[in-house]
Amino acid sequence: MKKSALKARKDAAARLLLRKEAADTQAIVKGIIASDTAALSRAITLVESTRPEDEIRAGEIVEACLKEAASGIRVGITGVPGAGKSTFIEALGLFLISRGHRVAILAVDPSSSLSKGSILGDKTRMQELSRTPNAFIRPSPAGDSLGGVTRKTRESITLCEAAGFDVILVETVGVGQSEVAVHGMVDFFLLLKIAGAGDELQGIKRGIMEMADAVVINKADGPNLEAAKKAEGIFKSALHLYPPKDNGWTPPVMRCSSIEGSGIAEVWEMIDRYAASCHEDGSFETKRNTQNLHWLKQRIESALTSNFYRDPEIQKAYEAYKTKVIRKEITPGRAANALLELYRPDQTS
Repeated sequence: MKKSALKARKDAAARLLLRKEAADTQAIVKGIIASDTAALSRAITLVESTRPEDEIRAGEIVEACLKEAASGIRVGITGVPGAGKSTFIEALGLFLISRGHRVAILAVDPSSSLSKGSILGDKTRMQELSRTPNAFIRPSPAGDSLGGVTRKTRESITLCEAAGFDVILVETVGVGQSEVAVHGMVDFFLLLKIAGAGDELQGIKRGIMEMADAVVINKADGPNLEAAKKAEGIFKSALHLYPPKDNGWTPPVMRCSSIEGSGIAEVWEMIDRYAASCHEDGSFETKRNTQNLHWLKQRIESALTSNFYRDPEIQKAYEAYKTKVIRKEITPGRAANALLELYRPDQTS
């Protein structure tokens, strides 16, 4: 076969593939808007993909869903290991569904950087909730990049809202910067604690306390009830040391038992009051706008970083400079500057 004929066949196959992908993309968007969780899962899989062609399709899907996103509330939930986050989320999710809500649970999971495996097993930990038609549970393993999972979770939130889920619960599974990341993408940030584990404030960093819109003492039942009451007092005293939020909200401290179901309704009523007051004074919309602008900045930084490392010339030079840095022939700073000088993206693209 002549080269020209072979090229023509390849071009035709490529055009056919593009048409199929375009049709599939439209079908996924329609499915999401129709509340089809299978379409929603496919879209999130594309969002999580690192393949350039998948990133393009994911961007088209998210953009098409932006105006379809329902007006709901996004709640971030964090807590020390053993605080009972999964049990609490399942109890809260089942309560909300009984009240007519549709609930999506997204988990920010900074997976093992060695194995790349997710530490989550949400659908096995929340068995009753996962069987409920009005619930959607999706872990988001981060691999090496917390920034990457932040972007993916933001876009997944938009997709879930377009699918009609009016309450989005975002769970942080890791420690450190994952809490900061989640705080920057939700409307309400809840810190879950457990009493009876020694110093009640141990392991709670000042930054996390400052971010919290409420502290909830979980497992406040049975013989642990008195310890929970004591912990409640300790946290109330601690929160007095922090100034009120910009919108005037003073973070409350509450108790609940996810096993017994006690206090769950009160926690949600508190979150609902917070959302109502924020809508009334305009701070809800202001916060969303700030988060979207931060999302814009983060996407620019992420794209620049991704394009930099994908550049063939940079890949080759990067390996050479890594060797020089290890041999102490050049400082990391000078090596970075040299690589940035070498990087010349196509200005016309």
